Amino acid sequence: MRLRSVPLGVVASFFVAVIAVTVSARSFAAPSDVPAWLQAHVGNSDGQISQIVLERARALYLKKVAQGAVKNPCYFAMDATRPSDLGNGVLGRRYYVICEASQSFRAISSGHGSGRNLKGVVDFSNGKRCARNFGNAMDSSLTAGGAYMTREAKTSFKGYYRTGAKQDAIFQRTFIQFDGEGEAANARQRVIGGHAAQVLHGLCLRKNPNSSHADHDGFVPFGKLVDYAGGRSNGCTSWSPADAKQIIPMVKDNPTTLYIYPESRDIAAVAAKRSQPGAYWNASCLKEIGTPKFWARKTLEPIIAQYRKDHPAPPPQPLPICEAS
Repeated sequence: MRLRSVPLGVVASFFVAVIAVTVSARSFAAPSDVPAWLQAHVGNSDGQISQIVLERARALYLKKVAQGAVKNPCYFAMDATRPSDLGNGVLGRRYYVICEASQSFRAISSGHGSGRNLKGVVDFSNGKRCARNFGNAMDSSLTAGGAYMTREAKTSFKGYYRTGAKQDAIFQRTFIQFDGEGEAANARQRVIGGHAAQVLHGLCLRKNPNSSHADHDGFVPFGKLVDYAGGRSNGCTSWSPADAKQIIPMVKDNPTTLYIYPESRDIAAVAAKRSQPGAYWNASCLKEIGTPKFWARKTLEPIIAQYRKDHPAPPPQPLPICEAS
C-alpha cells in the first residue's frame, strides 16, 4: 500500500467515538499551537488522527527537539485502538507520519501485538482486527503504548525465496530498534522496533556453495516469502513492505519520536467507565472487544516464566534439506 495523504477537512466518522480523556500530570503538555493545516487532519475516520493522539505525539516530539535529541523534521504516532482490518482486504490506516516543515501528513497501516494464549493458564491473545490486550511483559508479544525514540537500524539476512521459474532472491529485513520511556522503558530488552511485515515460512536448507551466506557445508536457508501486513506482530510496529521502504530511510541515522496510544492509564479509564470524560477508544473496536486490559510486567512475567518452566520447549531441530524442485 502506498503512503497516502488524507484530504483536508474530512469530518468524523460514526465508526469511531471520541469518548475522550482527562490527561493526568504524567502526560506530555499538549501544545495549543497546532497549525491549522494539521488540525484539519484531526478526526476519528480512517486515515485521520484523534485529537489526544496528536497532542501527545506532537508534545513528545517538540520536547525531544527542544532537548536536542531529535533533528528529524518528521515524527510518528500510532493509534492501536483502531482496527487493523476494515474488511474486503482494506487495511486500517492508524500509523501516522507527520512532517510539519513540509506540511505533510500521511496515514498508513501497521500491525499490533498478537499476545499469547497460555492454554490452561491465561489467555491474553489478540485478534487480527482489534487489540483488546496490551502490556509490557517480556515474551508477551503485546503492544505497549507510550513514548519511544527510533534508534539504530540493523539489516539481517533471513534466507532465499523463489521469485519465478528457477529464479531465487535474497531476503534481508531491516529492523529499527526503539527505545521507550516509562512503561515502555524495556523496549530494547523486549526487542521492540519497526520492520516490514514479511517473513520466510517453511524454511529448509538448499545447496548453494557459491553464496556468501552459505554455511560450512555449503547450504543456505530457503523458504516462502509471506507478507503479513494484514496480520499481527510479536509486539513490534510492522509496516507493509512498500511503506517500510519509505519509512526506514527517514529514520536511519536520524532518530525521531514515536508515540503509541493507548497507555495503561487510558486503558484503565476506558475499562472503569466508558463514558468517563477523556477516555478515548475507537468505538468499532470497543464494541468488538468489550473491556480492554493492560497486563503489567510485574503481574504477567512470573506467569509466563512459570508456564515456560512447566512446558519446556523441545530442543531445537536442524532445518531439513529442501526437496528437489
